[in-house]
Amino acid sequence: MNQDPPGDYPYQPYGAPYGQQPPPYYGQDYGYGPPPRPHSEGPRAQAIVALVLNLLAIVSCCNILAIPGAVLSGMALGRTTTEPEAARGMLVWSWVLFATGFVLTIATFLFLGFNGYFDEEPS
Repeated sequence: MNQDPPGDYPYQPYGAPYGQQPPPYYGQDYGYGPPPRPHSEGPRAQAIVALVLNLLAIVSCCNILAIPGAVLSGMALGRTTTEPEAARGMLVWSWVLFATGFVLTIATFLFLGFNGYFDEEPS
């Protein structure tokens, strides 16, 4: 009666004998190195975030500069797989327009507040 398990390698309770390699384990291939890193979704995720924030700025703050920012981020979202460098350039301009509109909105509210436009008139 043979007590060796089926397969190419005999049963060895404490590993392979000296000078021999043990059988490869699941997911381990000798000589190939580690698997490659997964592809980053950086430009695509950034385009989605820029599109959502620009659309939110259009609706909530009446940010006029967010309209071309939303258009640019939407175009960049469509080009992330085919033209990643062009998509990155569009995303940079989209973020610049978003930030400029945000700063101008804050500056407008500060100007109106300091000049008394938000003060209530006594009745």
